[in-house]
Amino acid sequence: MGNHEDRTTFADRVEALLSTLEASIDRLSDDFDIDALRAGNVLTLTFENKHRIIINSQEAAEEIWIAARSGGFHFRWEDATNFWKDTRSGADLRVALARLIEIETGVAPTFHG
Repeated sequence: MGNHEDRTTFADRVEALLSTLEASIDRLSDDFDIDALRAGNVLTLTFENKHRIIINSQEAAEEIWIAARSGGFHFRWEDATNFWKDTRSGADLRVALARLIEIETGVAPTFHG
């Protein structure tokens, strides 16, 4: 990571993402049994079947990591799209997370923001 401004930008992007995801999951919990618990830069989603998806920031790598039953996924900010993209597949984080939630609930949510 570069200078302090870079760290601040990364932290701001992480905060915006986690806040948006937490609010979206809270809305989803009206229809599905999903518990979203945030502790700092870690957002843990727990489903009715007790499976979990963990979303957290890795400041040193400037990435967002998602851990789920199907594996681990790393996302980096992409200036061209103004969003987080999977470092392997290029998938948008919102699309990838919706797929992971669909595995647990049977329905893929749509994330905005």
